[in-house]
Order: sequence, then structure tokens, then C-alpha cells
Amino acid sequence: MSGRIPQDFIDDLVQRADIVEVVGSRVPLTKAGREYKARCPFHTEKTPSFWVSPQKGFYHCFGCGAHGTALGFLMEFERLDFPVAVEELARSVGVEVPHTDSERTSTEPLFTVLEKAAHIFRQALRDHPAAIDYLRERGLDGETAREFGIGYAPAGWDTLLSSLGTTEVDRAHLLAAGLVIARDTGGFYDRFRERIMFPIRDTRGRVIAFGGRIIGSGEPKYLNSPETPLFHKGRELYGLYEARRAERQFERMLVVEGYMDVVMLAAHGIRNAVGTLGTATTTEHLRRLFGVTGEIVFCFDGDRAGRDAAWRALQTSLPLLQDGRQIRFLLLPDNEDPDSLVRREGAEAFTGRIGTSMPLSGFMIDSLTRDLDLDNLADKARLAALAKPLLAQLPAGVYRELLTEELARCVGLPRNRLEELMTGGAPLPAHDQKPPQRSTRPVRPQDAANRRGSLGRQAISLLLHYPAVASQIPLPHALLSAELRGLELLRELHGLASSRSGVGTAALLERFRGRSELPHLAQLLAEEQLIGAADASTEFADCLERLVSAAMQQELAALLQEASRRTLSAEELSRLADLQRTVVASHGTARRGPDN
Repeated sequence: MSGRIPQDFIDDLVQRADIVEVVGSRVPLTKAGREYKARCPFHTEKTPSFWVSPQKGFYHCFGCGAHGTALGFLMEFERLDFPVAVEELARSVGVEVPHTDSERTSTEPLFTVLEKAAHIFRQALRDHPAAIDYLRERGLDGETAREFGIGYAPAGWDTLLSSLGTTEVDRAHLLAAGLVIARDTGGFYDRFRERIMFPIRDTRGRVIAFGGRIIGSGEPKYLNSPETPLFHKGRELYGLYEARRAERQFERMLVVEGYMDVVMLAAHGIRNAVGTLGTATTTEHLRRLFGVTGEIVFCFDGDRAGRDAAWRALQTSLPLLQDGRQIRFLLLPDNEDPDSLVRREGAEAFTGRIGTSMPLSGFMIDSLTRDLDLDNLADKARLAALAKPLLAQLPAGVYRELLTEELARCVGLPRNRLEELMTGGAPLPAHDQKPPQRSTRPVRPQDAANRRGSLGRQAISLLLHYPAVASQIPLPHALLSAELRGLELLRELHGLASSRSGVGTAALLERFRGRSELPHLAQLLAEEQLIGAADASTEFADCLERLVSAAMQQELAALLQEASRRTLSAEELSRLADLQRTVVASHGTARRGPDN
């Protein structure tokens, strides 16, 4: 949806919104200096560690790590999807979300024809006793069938065409909605025939696609709508709309594979299940689910295919596992799926299975060590090698530290030694669980020397806190192609901040929603910025100057290393001489100091 809503509108909306008003209308806030504090609404605590900064348009909890803008707060607190949160925030500030006329013109007829098709399928189910008998044999009751809008596509090649495709425009809409298929010889025919039909709904309850399950033998067993302007399998989850209508808050969400799994679990009172529409779990699926709950349980068959699907889900989940989020796995007995199991043993026993599901750490280690002998030194080294790329995907935090410790126990090494082996000597970043001290004492730029971190980190932090410096100070040409740590992110931030006059911190942060850089940027914003606004430009210019010097030294070292291997070209020799003069001169200036 962010691709359909103009980015400029989102930027302006986030800047216009008063985050204190948005949060304060839902959580009691107490003023604390220039900021506001409260007990965190996202975890249980006795002492307030949740802070809201009106200057930054940003909130952060130093206890659980929750953070974001006013838009992010609505998504987390109200359990809203991104487009719905945008609509809600826009209403709160009295503006309308822009939608182009061309977008409405192209999509509204598709919603209309899909809703009409759903009505035809529901009516056909009533008129076909064999389809009703099939659902009854599967244990489905009429109330659940009505809630999920289940229908039937009868035999024949033109059920929808004869009802909804009387004109050329109508047939074009049927084709665009994925309801008919074009014949090679001309004309069209219905996509779905002799199938139980499951409408797939968006967050507003509008039908956007269908899944069809064949009755009896035949292939494919399940047939989904194709990708259309309304339907993208990698984003949608079957049953999410119905689940959120049934319950407002979820302790956890259960991810299953089939339509009947979702429906049958709901029929037994288990309302927190969704299906992935026959495709592998995607990052977008997980983001949507983490917008609803903090814990996701993948429920798959216990056979090889089920374990493979679970492993793919684990790999997709790792980059999103910031502190406070959990992933678990429930592998079912052979020849069982959620549909058959809940019918055989009942809701209470099935819910008990969910409660004993395996945490991601256990499933990961179990999967990695399945074919290893941990009494063998070579296999211990193999385990460390297999785990290394997986740990690297986890965001820095308590979860990664605990998982590293668990792996260290399996390998039989101290944790710091395992980190050194996996990172080439550099320990994994530690997670400081204690809130930084929030001093009210004015801090001069020179007092910050010991808390700056790397040059790139300093520059990025200054840009986040004071975006206006980007329009005042351009990036030096030498930094446009240099490869120092953090420069790629710095270049992107500088470009965003300088492209629009008056862009604020919250708008910058929103540009990174859903990206791996977001937790790092949020952590920088949560830290106290020791440079005041009056000194920000001077400090930023100084950072850039020192980054240029570092880039030149890096280039000089690379050329000297090349010279030890081969004869440099005339152009390279000239560049080497220029760099040597520049670096020597800059070192001399640094030694003399500005007052000498």
C-alpha cells in the first residue's frame, strides 16, 4: 500500500502528527523535561521505561526495545496493517489519504466482479447437495461455512462467463480478476470448476481472490487465483480477516498450510490460525503477523516436506526477530494435518500441542545437529560453521546472545571463543539492557569524544537528529564512492534529508520501515544526542572531513598493497603520489593543531 500512497504524503503525515497526542490518547503520559514517559504498553513493568520525544516524533522503550513513529505506534498498539494505520493517522489530523482516479478506476470493477463471483459460488453450494455432503463429511458446520463465505464452482466452462461476462468490458474484468482464462483459439473459459471455493479477503473484508479445492480425485488438489492487481500471494494470509473479526488481541498466531486447516480450527474455536495460500512464508507475511502478535507458531506436517517448509520459515524469520518477538514450531505426527488432528482429538488437546511447540532456538539446533556427532571435534566445528550465517541474520539483542550461548554449550566452547571463531575475531555486538543515563547537563561538543563511536555512526546519528544539516552541508565528492563502514547508509540518509526541505526525523525513520537498518537507526535515536542543534552543522562538517581523510588513507593503503604485487600504471602512480602528499599534509596539520 505504501507504493500506492505517495511517499511525500506519508512524510508530511508523520511530521504533522503530534506523537504525544497519538500516544497520550491511549497511554497515560507524564512530562519529564522535554520528553514524556510512561509504563510501556507493550510489556509488563513497574518502573516507566517508555519515552516519547515530541522533537523527534519518536517513541522508545528501554525495557523491551519497542520503538517507532506515531504511525508505527498505531500499527503496534491498535494491531493495524500499514494502510489502515495510515488512514487512521490521516483522520486524526484531518486530512484525506490521496488515491488517484486511475487507481480507483482500475480496481473498483475488480472488487465488484469478485464479490459477484463469491455470491454465485455461495448460491451454487446451496444448489449442489454433493458439495454440501462433502463438507459435512469433513466435519464443517453451516455457521463456519457462512462466516468464511465458502461456496462451490459447479461443473461447466462458463458459469461465471454466462452470468458476469456478457460484454467485452465485463470479460476483461473477469480476466483481470483471475476468474477466467483466455483460450489460445480465442474467447475465455472459467478458471474454477467442480471445486469447493474459499474466498480470500483483504483487511477490509473485500474479496480479492479465491482458492479452490477439488472434490474427489484430480490435479491440482488446490487451485489459487493467479497474481492480479488486487492479489499477491506473498502478502496475503488466508483467514486473517476472519481471525481479527473474531478476536481483537492474540497471544500468538498459528500458521498452517491449507484452507481447510484454517476453517476447521476455527470451527473448533481456535481462532488464531492463518494459511499461507500454498506459497512459502515470506517476510511480508511475517511483518503482517508481527503487527498482530508477538509470537508466531508454524504448524506443519512432521514429514520431510513439512520439516523443509519449517526450515525455510526459520530462515525467513531470522532478520525480524528483534527482542520481544518469538517464533515456535509445531511438527505434527505422520499422516496428520491440523484439520484431521483437531477433529480426531478435539480443541483442548490440539491447543495443548501448541503450548508445547518447539522454540526457534531448539528447532534450529535440532535441525543443524540432526546428522552431526557432537562428541566429534570435526562435527562441532561443522556446527559452528553452519550456525554462523544464521546468527549473522539475527538483529543484535538479547535473543541473539542467548542463542549464541546455547550454541556454545553444544559446541563445548566458551561463548566469546565461539564468537571469535564465527566472526573472525570480532565479537557479536552486545545488547545493553540498561537504559542510557539521560543527563540534563549541557554537553559541549568536545565532551562527547568518548561516546561518539565510529565516524560513520557519528554522522548518521547527527543526520537523524538534525536532518537540516544535509541541506546545509553537501557530501564531499570523495565520499560518494568510498567504501568505509556505514557510508552507504550515510549517503542514502543524506540524499533523503537533502531532497526535501524541512523533512523531519520521524519522516526519515519511516523511509526505512520494513528494512534491516531500522533497528540500528532506532537505537541511535534512542541514545542521547550529545551535540546541540547550534553545533550540529560544525560537528557534521568535521565528521565528513575526517571521513574523507579515512577514505584517502584506505585508498592509499590499497594502492601500496597493489604496488607490492605488481607495477602500477602511470595513472595509479600519479594518484599514489597525490594521496601521499595529501595524507602527509593532513597529518602535519593534525599534529600542529589549529592554534600553532
